[in-house]
Amino acid sequence: MVDEASDLEGGRETGRGAAAPRHSRRLSDKILIAFHHACDQADFEVAEQLLRILEMMLTRRPVSPDANRRRNMESLVAAHERLWHLRHPDSDDK
Repeated sequence: MVDEASDLEGGRETGRGAAAPRHSRRLSDKILIAFHHACDQADFEVAEQLLRILEMMLTRRPVSPDANRRRNMESLVAAHERLWHLRHPDSDDK
């Protein structure tokens, strides 16, 4: 079974209990996971910094065309919206 910590650090359990390298997630995906974890922990300053890093990564000129760019940008917008709603809970539409 893969636990959250080993999954975030890029390792996975093998049959012998040793962690094997896992590179199936992109760095931007790992930063987005860390952002949501910071939001879950109500650490909004860390969440904001992670969001800035993610935004920088996604908006800089890509070396090669990325077929996932639209999905990445949608995730970035959704993350901004989540942080805004967490910081402004009284402004939710009811």
